[in-house]
Formats: sequence, C-alpha cells, structure tokens
Amino acid sequence: MLKWYQETEDQHDVFLAGRIRLVRNLEHYPFPVKLTEEDGAELVGKLENGLKDIGSVDKRIFHTIPLSAMGTEEKEALKERRAINGAGVEKKGPESLLLSEDETVSITLDGEDHIRLQCFSHKVDLNGLWNEASRLDDYINERFAYAFHEKYGYLTAYPTNVGTGLRAAVTLHLPMLSAGKQFGKLVSEMSRFGVSVQGLYGEGSENYGSLYEVSNQKTLGQTEEEIIALVQQMADRLAASERKVKSLTLRNHRLDLEDEIYKSYGVLRYAKKLSVKEAMTYLSQVRVGEMEGLLQLEKPLNFYGLMMEIQPTNMKLLAPENEKTDLKQARASYIRSMLPELV
Repeated sequence: MLKWYQETEDQHDVFLAGRIRLVRNLEHYPFPVKLTEEDGAELVGKLENGLKDIGSVDKRIFHTIPLSAMGTEEKEALKERRAINGAGVEKKGPESLLLSEDETVSITLDGEDHIRLQCFSHKVDLNGLWNEASRLDDYINERFAYAFHEKYGYLTAYPTNVGTGLRAAVTLHLPMLSAGKQFGKLVSEMSRFGVSVQGLYGEGSENYGSLYEVSNQKTLGQTEEEIIALVQQMADRLAASERKVKSLTLRNHRLDLEDEIYKSYGVLRYAKKLSVKEAMTYLSQVRVGEMEGLLQLEKPLNFYGLMMEIQPTNMKLLAPENEKTDLKQARASYIRSMLPELV
C-alpha cells in the first residue's frame, strides 16, 4: 500500500500537505514525565488494549509499534516521515505508536502527553482532516476519560497546548518567496497573528528544499474552527505571495529560471553522489519547472514524498546493502531511479 506522501500530487501548486494534531491526557494519571516506568507500561497496555479496534472508525488497518523497543535509527526514520516528533525519538521508557498502514494517522501513546493524535493528507483540506481527527478523538474519549478543565479546556504537558490541544498545519513550497530579502520580515509579521512559519528540513538557518509549515502558536481561547480558519488564511496569504513573485520572475527572468531548472534536472539525472542539501535544492527547482510547464515529465512525480525518502535515515533504510556505507551515492542512485524522463 502506498503511504500518503507517496501518492501522486494532484495539486500542482504551492500547497503540499495538511496536518491536524491533537494532544490529550487521561484523568487520574500524572503527565508522562511524572509516571514511573511501571505505571507508564500499565498505561500503555490499557491504551493499546482499549484502542485495538480503532481502525473501525475509518476502516483503516493499524499496526502497533513498541517505540520503547525500537532502535534510535528506526525512530529517526519515523520522525523524518513526521509520524512521531523529536520527543518520540529521545524518550526512554514505555512508549508506543499506533500507525495506520498508509501512515495518514499516527497515535503516540505515553510520549510527551498520554495521547498524541495526528492526521495527514497530501491534499490541503484542514476541515476534512479535523473531521477525521475528531471522529478518532471521540472514539478514544468514549473509552478513556480525558483530563479536562471547564475554564482552560484540555490539560496538557506543555502550557502552549492547553485549550483545544489542536495544532493545524499546512506545508507549503515557497522557493521564490523564501529567496527574497523580505521573507524574514513577512514571517515575523505572521507571528503577530498567532501563527508560526518554520522550515521543515535543514540545519541552522538553512532550509533545504524551501518547504515550510504554517501552524497556530496557541490553542487557548480559540475554537477548533477559528484555529483552522486562521492557519488556512495565513497559508493562503503566503501562497498568494509566492505566486506573485513567481509570476514576476517568469515575466522578467524566464530564461534564467529555465536555465536553473534544466541544470537542476541534469544534475539529478546524472549525478553519482548527492548530499541532502544538493538533492533537496535541485528537486525544489525541478518541481517549480514541472508546476509552471517549463519542463514536462514523462509521468507524475510526488516531489514531497521523494524529499522525505531521501532524508538520511530513511535513505539508509531504503538503500541496497552495497550502498549503505555511502548515502550520497545511494541518494543519487535512488533519485535517478525515481526521476521520470523528460517528454
């Protein structure tokens, strides 16, 4: 079965993916950081048993993955695919993951909070994702009482999640906008409206591939619908700015842009070694070319899915045995095998 990030992109635009995340804690249990290992194991066991048929909600097949028994490398691969967060990689002690077969739904048990529920889609439909997350949330709440305060809402390990416990997020591809001098100022302005804009992949201030996630900064004092509307509005604003800059570039520097795009395609097609930074940068350029009709691929390619798969740990897992010692070589080889020919 294809994972959600491997499905063919049907939105040849700035938008790449949507995500809804809910965090919940159970009544009568301390937050995970205060649980003993024995109590944590008991909690995980109860949750796994109580949620063993959760796939019936949306007719999905779920697998139970004992994160506490996994190696760091396997957990890091899940993080790169966004199924778990950094805390899920670093935590020692009882922790489990309920993961749907297509990885559209992940439910971390006894991580930073007792329950961390995420729904993903390559279609940016936050309301649809919220409806799915809400159905799953209701299913869980029918079996386990949540820690809830009439004034403050859902009680969570981190104060920024208190309230609805909802994080709505949209992933955008912003190669033109992010290259401009005013991008930093625009991102700062966004924070005044209560949203954050963060790069997905890279080190330090660099963001390889120009992928950015827009999400709400707080959950208290707003309804779920208000949060979703705010994030969508800010994402739309960024997307409109990206399209505007792209249009100006095509009008005034079309040949230069085409030159960069075809050079990027050439490197991806023939390179024998590629670092993550190089591969992400060139894939970003080729995606722009494909989106704008500056080059035409023989068949569709999900660029975002490929960008996930070439991250260091996932690449190591995907690489054949004879290439595992040189991931740059493995990455170049994998991209060559996935990249369609030009028409």
